[in-house]
Amino acid sequence: MNRKHPARGAVRAAACLLLGIAAGASHAIDLMGSYQKALQVDPTRLAADEAVAAGREKAKQGDAMLRPRINLQASATGLNDRSSSSVPAPLDQIIKSESSGTVSQAALQLSQPLYDQGARADKKQLHQQSALAEIEYRHAQQDLMQRVAEAYFGVLLAQESLRVTQSEKAAVALQRDRAQARFDVGRGRITDLQEAQARYDQTLAKEVSAQSTLASAQAQYLELTGVPAQGLAPLRPFAPTPPMPDDLLAWHDKSAESNTRVLVKQTELAIASAEIGRYRLSGRPTVDLVASYTAKNQSGSLSPAVAPDGSRSAAIGLQFNLPLYSGGALSSKERESLAKQRQAEHDLAGARKDARLKVQDSFLSVKNGVARIAALEQSLRSNQTALEATTLGRDVGTRTELDVLDAQQRVYASQLELAQARNDYLLGRVRLAMAAGELQESDLRALDAYLLR
Repeated sequence: MNRKHPARGAVRAAACLLLGIAAGASHAIDLMGSYQKALQVDPTRLAADEAVAAGREKAKQGDAMLRPRINLQASATGLNDRSSSSVPAPLDQIIKSESSGTVSQAALQLSQPLYDQGARADKKQLHQQSALAEIEYRHAQQDLMQRVAEAYFGVLLAQESLRVTQSEKAAVALQRDRAQARFDVGRGRITDLQEAQARYDQTLAKEVSAQSTLASAQAQYLELTGVPAQGLAPLRPFAPTPPMPDDLLAWHDKSAESNTRVLVKQTELAIASAEIGRYRLSGRPTVDLVASYTAKNQSGSLSPAVAPDGSRSAAIGLQFNLPLYSGGALSSKERESLAKQRQAEHDLAGARKDARLKVQDSFLSVKNGVARIAALEQSLRSNQTALEATTLGRDVGTRTELDVLDAQQRVYASQLELAQARNDYLLGRVRLAMAAGELQESDLRALDAYLLR
């Protein structure tokens, strides 16, 4: 009879457990995976794809402003000519009293701008509009990365808040049952039981609130990525590091050069300035090279005097055009463009100010987050030690149930504060890179190193 060795069974069970854990971790979605999901379904990002495709055509349209234009015109006209006057006999075959037929004509025309400052200004402006579309596309990419990070870590924070609240509820329920048992045997006070029940009711309310917050965070994640917020890779304990470089002025300089909103406003200012030049140059003369070739034919009995047959003509020359008066529209548009330029200057100043403030807030969030996380980790350890001492004191009669409940609440509050601090630190890194205009997929991969996968 074969018998299973208990040690081998335990080894197999442990191996299956490890494989199950590994399989669950391998299917956990991380931050980069969430971003890739959002790329496929986020309507703002999909709209940005189409916007940049349209914007790239602006540069091609600008290049076409100074290129030759070729037009082909063709026509066919039916004629019926009658004349009541008589002509001498030698001419009656040329000038017929009655004739009909069809006249066909084709003309090919080429026009090449030689001197057109207005068209050059249009070309410059269209290229700047194409550059603006590229910058806005970069901003849309970075904005999606930030929104994904906020949604992802928002779910993790809500999950941790619910976990801590449920742990607190279980601990308070245990203390309440203990107080009930002590009261039943006459060794406890009714006030201890009532206090434990009140704390338990408070944790129930906190649990409901935490569940609602988690449901909201999961819904936001689902709308953004198109996948349920299930199996997200959780945070692991990590040692935070200060921002690199650890210099606020250096980050200010980066935002002035690379912040996408600042770059957008800079480009809009350049477009507004080009608009001024466009209307100022619209009143200048233009010179075009014009060439044409025309062919005419007729069929039927039409008189050659009415419609010559087999006519061919070619022409080439220069065409000069000088606008003299446009009803005041050009001067009005120039004044309008000057006002828009001043508006763009103020918008740029506001964008730079906003970028500096965002950089400062994010920089301090990261830098102070390092010390804050370390302090809260130490606070959690101290509160856990205090809880152990308070619990021992209660068992020997020197502390009360209320003291234990207070010590437990401090422990769970420290856990929540630590979870919030870690969340703020990681999001601060994302927001700092976004404010500096440097947020890339590599930053999301770097944050994935803080996750358990």
